[in-house]
Amino acid sequence: MTVTGPVEPAVGDLVLAAREGDAEAWDALVARFAGRVRAVARSYRLSESDAEDVSQVTWLRLVSNLDRIRDPDRVGAWLVTTASHEALRIIRRAGRHGVGDDGWEEAIVSDDPAADSGMIVAERDRALWKAMGMVPAACQRLLRLLAADPPPSYEEVSAVLDMAPGSIGPTRRRCLDRLRVQLARITGGPAGSPG
Repeated sequence: MTVTGPVEPAVGDLVLAAREGDAEAWDALVARFAGRVRAVARSYRLSESDAEDVSQVTWLRLVSNLDRIRDPDRVGAWLVTTASHEALRIIRRAGRHGVGDDGWEEAIVSDDPAADSGMIVAERDRALWKAMGMVPAACQRLLRLLAADPPPSYEEVSAVLDMAPGSIGPTRRRCLDRLRVQLARITGGPAGSPG
């Protein structure tokens, strides 16, 4: 006997119900895709307020275009593409070619042993973000998108980055290898074995 959990409604069904004014369907769409929309905005290294603006405008555009969505099952890809366009619009409006700040915070000295582990994590994170800044911008965007929670589908990543879905995995591997090399340069440790 197979026990299954509750079955989530299909995305297309949620879109169709939301078109009819079903607030629960709308809430389910937001719950399912809000993390992805936010991850797209953050992949452009926007400030928190700009990333929030991208999210709000993306959802507003969906509300405004619910009746025009031709393939309701692909609304996730539509949201990812729309968020990407909104992020680029904010960057263009600000006249920036590079985006975001490092967002690094200074470590706080404390006698608390838990603070030591926090400082170690902060140091690791600083090294990782510094290494991330040393890999090509295309790798940064791909890795940020794929690190989203929940992770976007390859179809959604393909739509945002205008990349063939079959090339995403191999490109991800090459980008991670580059990141490992840069991280090893920063930390003085071994680059590790790819794979």
